[in-house]
Parts: sequence; C-alpha cells; structure tokens
Amino acid sequence: MTRTTWSVVGALVLLLLACCGPDPHSGGTPAHGGADAPEAKGPHGGRLLTSHDFELELAILERGVPPELRAWARQDGQPVSPADVSLQVALARLGGRVDEISFAPEGDYLRGDAVVHEPHSFEVSVEAAHEGQKHSWRYESFEGRTRIDPEVAESLGVETAIAGPAVLQDTVTVYGRTRANPERVREVRARFDGVVRGVYANVGRVVAKGDRLLTIESDQSLSAYSINAPIGGVVTQRDANQGEQTSGRLLLTITDPSSVWADLSVFPGDRAGVRARNPVSIVPAAGGDPVTGVISTVDVLAKEDQSVTARAVLPNPEGRLAPGTFVTAKITVGEYDVPLAVRREGLQTFRDFTVVYAQVGDQYEVRMLELGREAGEYVEVLGGIEPGTRYVAANSYVIKADIEKSGASHDH
Repeated sequence: MTRTTWSVVGALVLLLLACCGPDPHSGGTPAHGGADAPEAKGPHGGRLLTSHDFELELAILERGVPPELRAWARQDGQPVSPADVSLQVALARLGGRVDEISFAPEGDYLRGDAVVHEPHSFEVSVEAAHEGQKHSWRYESFEGRTRIDPEVAESLGVETAIAGPAVLQDTVTVYGRTRANPERVREVRARFDGVVRGVYANVGRVVAKGDRLLTIESDQSLSAYSINAPIGGVVTQRDANQGEQTSGRLLLTITDPSSVWADLSVFPGDRAGVRARNPVSIVPAAGGDPVTGVISTVDVLAKEDQSVTARAVLPNPEGRLAPGTFVTAKITVGEYDVPLAVRREGLQTFRDFTVVYAQVGDQYEVRMLELGREAGEYVEVLGGIEPGTRYVAANSYVIKADIEKSGASHDH
C-alpha cells in the first residue's frame, strides 16, 4: 500500500477503537465516586472532591498569574477556614516525574507553593486532613495525550527522534544553470598547418586521453602526423573535414563533463551573506538527489537585473548536470551549534502553543515549546522539553488528529 492508503486505513482503525472501547482521554473520577460518575464542579469552577460530609474544590488558576493550584474546603456545606486544613497534592506526569505541591492558607483559600507547568496532564493524588480526619482522592486529568498501538503508529508513518544538540544552518535559496567547466575544455588545432587527411572523431564520441583524432599532412614537410586527444571527454564540436586546409583554425573541441560550473544568480537581499567557500547544495530542475560543493567565486559586478553571479565547481561523474541544466541551489551562509533542537517537520499547534509530541512507550503527549532560532530542518528549543526526550519528528499530524478526535480539553 501507499503511505496515503495506510493513513486512511490507520485512521479508520483508530476510529473503530475509539468507538468500541473506553476513551483513554477521559478524566478519572475521585476515589469515592462511581466509575462512570461525571466530574463534579465547585463554585470556583474547579474539580469538586467529596469524602462523606467534607468537600474540597481544587482548581488551576492561570489568569494573570503563572499557573498555580488553589483549593477551597467545606464541611457540611459550610466554608472551612484554610488554616484548619492540611493539604498535599502530587502530580504524576507521563515519563515518571512527580511534582509535589504543598499548600498554605491565603485569604479564603489554600494556595499551592509551585507553578503547575504545561502541559496540565497528570495523574493527581490528593491528601487532605481536617479536624483529625484524613481524606484522599486519586484521579486522572489528561490533556494533549493519546495512546496508539506501535503497529498502528508504524503503519501511519509516525517517525521519532531524540531532542538534543544540533548544528543549525542559515541558507539562502537561489537559482541558476550549469555550464561546461572551461578548465575541462580543450580546443584542438594543428601544430603545423596542412591538409586534413583523416578525421577519426565525430561530435558526441567519447574519447580517452591519447586517442587519435586527426591526421594532418604538413605543408612544410609534406609528411603526415597525428593529433591525439589532450584530455578524455566528449567531442562537442567538429570543424574539420578530410581534404580541408587547417589554416590555424579550430578543428575539434573536447569537453570533459565530469565537472561543471553552476552559475547562480544572487539578488541584493541575499548578497551580504554569500561568500567564496560557502557550502552549497544544488538540485537539478528535473529533481533527484542534491549535488554538494562550495562557492568558488562571487562576481563583483552586478548584471542588468541587479544580481551577481556566484559560481560553484561541481563534480558530475554520472553526467546528471548536463551543461545548460536549470538548477535550484541552497547556499549555507551561517552555521551555529545549539544545545537543544527539534526538527521543524515535527512542529504542530495546540491551543496557543507550538508543540511537539513526546513519546513514552505507546503514549504520546504535547510538549509546549519556547523556540529560538530557525535554520534549515531544525529549530532551536529554549524550553518546554527535556534533552533526551523522544518526540514525533515526522507525520506528527497523525498524533494531533487523534488527540483532537478524543476531545481532550484544557478544562480544570
């Protein structure tokens, strides 16, 4: 099957699994609630946890402040002084990290002592004490998380990579065409003028260095001598016929196509960064693998269209870059190391964030990124993902679609 066919099949499989089984994204319920009990909401919009006649409302506040947990307690339906409640919350995240949060009274609520970092996706453990009674709850509060069987992920073309250091390359894209390398072209003339007695190479013939090309009868000595190929290559021009006088003129031209020049037009907006010895990657207009080289010279005079010519000498052993071929080139104008980067292909949007999807086993979850410089196929990461994290680097839209299908929301 093609990758597109696999994508359709995989999407149908995921849809069937979602319809036939429990939703892996649905939030868990308090330990004292039924398995199918809906999540109860308190007056402040938070999750309402109950234990007999004691109630605790737990919410993440993130308007105007860094995200933090706040709690309100009630006994027999009446507000309880925050100073009379002891509260601890543990947030177990995908990958094994656990955030321990303690609470202190502030106004009419209890305030957590730590920022609740994105994503707000975790298994929550709550331990509270009031008037000598202990209360505990366990529930799941997931967002931006999904589970996909490895076989399904593979069939959908999901590829992963490890977040870590990378070399970022700034490039400019330019266009041009190839031409014969003048250093690999030889014009053949007679050393001594005379009559052409034999021609042994036609246009298009491949010759090796030393092959006989012509026989000339000298006008001075009336003896015949041979002209042999000065280089190996292809005969690209013939101006000699048997019986003609040489008269000092060009007889044959041999071109070695194993090396060509690429003349690239660089316009004013890109000119400042283009220098001799910059690496360059060149792709023929017909497509195929790129040919790499370096810029050898940059003209100092602009043409009528205000571009200057940057020239690269390229190997062409298989003749893919026939002289006259139109090409697209990427010239590297800067390189720098960054300690943490991800592939740009893996980036997606989630709420107001740019994210990648971390993989832990068969589970995937958003990682909200703070991004730095972008160059080439990588983007620098300033925060939001730990070095060494495995993330989805290709076909990440599959993960995004499955999370959106599940309806996992940012609802606290």
